[in-house]
Amino acid sequence: MFSLLSRPLRASATSPLLRRSLATVVSPKSTNPFNRDLPATLHLKTGESFTGRSFGAPVSRFGESVFSTSITSYTESMTDPSYRSQFLVFTTPLVGNYGVPDNLNPANHEPNGPPVMLESNGIQCAGVIVADVAEKYSHYQAVESLHEWCDRHGVPGITGVDTRAITTLLRTNGSTLSKLSVGDGHLERPADNEYWNPATENLVDQVSTREVYTLNPDGDVKIALLDFGAKANILRSLVRRGASVTVFPWDFDINTVRDQFDGLFLSNGPGDPKHCMKAVEHVRQCIDEWNKPIFGICMGHQIIGLAAGYDAYRMRFGNRGHNQPVLALASTGNVKAGRVYVTSQNHQYALELCDPSPKDFEPMFINANDASVEGVKSTLQSGKRVWGVQFHPESAGGPLDTVFMFSDFVAACRGTAGGANATAATGDMAKGTFKKTDFEAGL
Repeated sequence: MFSLLSRPLRASATSPLLRRSLATVVSPKSTNPFNRDLPATLHLKTGESFTGRSFGAPVSRFGESVFSTSITSYTESMTDPSYRSQFLVFTTPLVGNYGVPDNLNPANHEPNGPPVMLESNGIQCAGVIVADVAEKYSHYQAVESLHEWCDRHGVPGITGVDTRAITTLLRTNGSTLSKLSVGDGHLERPADNEYWNPATENLVDQVSTREVYTLNPDGDVKIALLDFGAKANILRSLVRRGASVTVFPWDFDINTVRDQFDGLFLSNGPGDPKHCMKAVEHVRQCIDEWNKPIFGICMGHQIIGLAAGYDAYRMRFGNRGHNQPVLALASTGNVKAGRVYVTSQNHQYALELCDPSPKDFEPMFINANDASVEGVKSTLQSGKRVWGVQFHPESAGGPLDTVFMFSDFVAACRGTAGGANATAATGDMAKGTFKKTDFEAGL
């Protein structure tokens, strides 16, 4: 059972009930043809409106408009739970030209990994905004078009709008509350008090698993994973390195079972990390009392930071795309201080850089564009082994410059597999081994 992908999502008074369900299947496909004459308008709360043509589900919806500079991997981006409740503006002009694969076909799944090809079972973003949607597609694994996929999942899209102008507004004004209106009355602007703000809700609680489950139970190293909205490729990246991964709900008190595991992983997830203070308290206790490796990505990095004593803040427009450069400030494992790594990112919040750093912690990476904190780690003197990075080493899609961090983390966990005191804590990530094929796309 892959519970992370099968739980119903809670509705609010202002948001529709959405589902993340294994019941969704590719056949039958959407029977609604692409209607070139159905109008749609994107209304931004800042006052601007952009009118184009509707594709996908012919429904209107509120959300928050954000932009991504990714050129490929629209299917992976749209199924990433970190995009929960957001309108995804693609800056690349043509989207949909290679269609959508059969996400549930076992032939597309990795042995012992999650039973999906993409990042979750369904589309996670609230809507899609593109300059030019491809009506025809060509790829040997494709089974349906972007329009058919969106329609089948009840997700609206708009095409024929100037995404360059929209992106410029979002860079200037920040991520903006919006309404995507489709069909009759699409030109009518909502009142300001009608716009729904997803930041006020605990989005992590909507996408996290409800049940505990294990992948690759025969793995030689046991890793516990707190699910804040985990991408499936994080699970694949751990399993393919031989780990047994047990996934827990975001608010589970990991301290009650931690000694059954060789390491703790904190996943990515959507929204404001301060909605997850219950997890922060659990992780703080784990850091204080446990000497085994702890690694966090994206939301998991922010949870570690809050637990360590950093503060988190909302960025103006966040970092979303596959080309974010980060500068390593410290060496650990295969990370080399002074080197710039190109990374894949998707986040609206970040940790605030402070001087002095919280006790026993130091910054590990900073963003080479905006100098935001991209990673923190425990100091050598602390004797702890805790690391967090804001970016996604496993990508899907994007560059694989830092994919070795999964090998380093699993190697550090193997160093403790003989028991709580099998290896003395060094404060440094182990130097894992990896093959050249680890850097090939899709691995």
